Amino acid sequence: MSDRYFETRFTNDPRREILWRTLVSHYFQSQIPPESCVLELGAGYGNFINNVRAARRIAQDQWPDFSKYLAPGVESHVGPVTDLSFLADNSIDFAFASNLFEHISQTDFASVLAQLRRKLKRQGTLTLLQPNFRYAFREYFDDYTHITPYSHLSISDFLQANSYEVIRCVPRFLPLTLKSRLKVSPLLIRLYLLSPVRPLGKQMLVQARPNQEAS
Repeated sequence: MSDRYFETRFTNDPRREILWRTLVSHYFQSQIPPESCVLELGAGYGNFINNVRAARRIAQDQWPDFSKYLAPGVESHVGPVTDLSFLADNSIDFAFASNLFEHISQTDFASVLAQLRRKLKRQGTLTLLQPNFRYAFREYFDDYTHITPYSHLSISDFLQANSYEVIRCVPRFLPLTLKSRLKVSPLLIRLYLLSPVRPLGKQMLVQARPNQEAS
């Protein structure tokens, strides 16, 4: 992905900070104990990792400029997601990636999963948030950097084929982009998360952990 992507398709948008601050506060933070080590892969502008409260926070991205957007105390690593050698084995409690794995091949995704199995602690988890091709097929390839399509079914199968156990799958978790018709406000985001009906929900959330029986 070229650096120009962040100047054209994925520009810095203040609404993204509102979204992630609310999502972390009212959804993700409850899954992250204070003593945790949290890793964000493909951190971009750091909106997720910056808002997390944890003993240790680590962010990775191949974009050279991403580090300047990180909050104080967040450790940064510039490099490809396919090389997790900078992480110690058995060190990560909560790994997270948003809108990342549709940008790489299945071969590279499998490599990341294999490496991450060693980096996660025994009870560590991987949480993925990304477009669900089943519901976003019309817009999926409007992003020229999208390579591999996944639905909630195919990505769950892929995780299981790579020795992960899927522990949570939400086919419609969020709208596809900030450009949807829904207003970005903390109250509306909270109501959306509580609603059993998710209008415009085209992003899925999948949480998995390494299958210990395959270790």
